[in-house]
Amino acid sequence: MAGTVARKAVDYLRSKDFRDYLMRCHFWGPIANWGLPIAAITDMKKSPEIISGRMTFALSCYSLLFMRFAYKVQPRNWLLFACHLTNETAQLIQGSRLIKYNMEKKKAS
Repeated sequence: MAGTVARKAVDYLRSKDFRDYLMRCHFWGPIANWGLPIAAITDMKKSPEIISGRMTFALSCYSLLFMRFAYKVQPRNWLLFACHLTNETAQLIQGSRLIKYNMEKKKAS
């Protein structure tokens, strides 16, 4: 059973369909787009005072819209969907860090 599944996966990776997929924007667009969530994730180690609330909100809206697009387009672009889901999660975490930082700053004043 596992050997059959592995064999089918290897056959697909060697197929012309997979090579064609690698040459389309359905592959390279999301690959290039992964810079956004990677940057947001690396920024989580930095101080929350550098977080821009407006940019975090804009990127959250952007990722929500493009998650919908990636799901609605035919054929569905799951790589783009995963990229924007990761970015949406990272932006929500950044937004919560900013809110927490601002609330703590107000309490200290």
